[in-house]
Amino acid sequence: MKAAWYWRVALYLAAAVVVAVSVFPFIYAVSTSFKSGAALFEPALWPSSVTLGNYTSLFTLAEQPFGRHIVNSVMVSVLVVTISLFIGVTASYALGRINFKGRSLLLTAVLAVSMFPQVAVLAGMFELIRFLGLYNKALGLVLPYMIFTLPFTVWVLTTFMKQLPKELEEAAIMDGCGPWRIIKDVFMPLLWPALVSTGLLAFIAAWNEFLFALTFVLDNNERTVPVSIALISGASKYDIPWGNIMAASVLVTVPLLALVLAFQKKIVSGLTAGAVKG
Repeated sequence: MKAAWYWRVALYLAAAVVVAVSVFPFIYAVSTSFKSGAALFEPALWPSSVTLGNYTSLFTLAEQPFGRHIVNSVMVSVLVVTISLFIGVTASYALGRINFKGRSLLLTAVLAVSMFPQVAVLAGMFELIRFLGLYNKALGLVLPYMIFTLPFTVWVLTTFMKQLPKELEEAAIMDGCGPWRIIKDVFMPLLWPALVSTGLLAFIAAWNEFLFALTFVLDNNERTVPVSIALISGASKYDIPWGNIMAASVLVTVPLLALVLAFQKKIVSGLTAGAVKG
């Protein structure tokens, strides 16, 4: 009993340390976003006087249309999630429910694509973007973002699809349902945990992506949020506007935290669905 008690205390202490280390940078960013002037360099965690000037100035900077950049990021991320889930669901049905030669090899190849670093495909993707006329356009980022969202989406949905009872599919076939109707009316209601988890992770990946956004978009009005934050500048080359940078970071992080907290149960159930049969 005593050993179990000590282990429980140690577990709680370790969890508290992990939470503190994980949450402190965000708390520091929130605190700094409410500071201005000399208060930015004070050792106190919370400012003596709170100001919203950093937040308001983000949307008044002529050289950085931050509001437009947020709209661009939302548009690109939503399109990436929508296309990834559509392709992922249809591909997972083929890979998870239909037996054909080379299925395992194909699924392994899909997962292997995600192992390549972004830099390895940067030159080829740049030429493809230019050939398609998507260079310097926010919408052009949807295509390269699919490289690192589709493999994970297909893999998770395929694993989840394999666990669905075969009797449901057989009953639908007996009723005259085709593949698309089976996917839409039979499997889709059961796929929601996996769809939420993969969709949210794809959204976060597209929302935070920096390298492709920096390389393929030069027009200031077409940039996305990560590049916008990186290019926030001060009054001179020696002035680093920490207040504005932290305010922008908080604004783009809070929606992600809200989504994760709102769908945390479905995320866990979706990611662990294929781990244990049941």
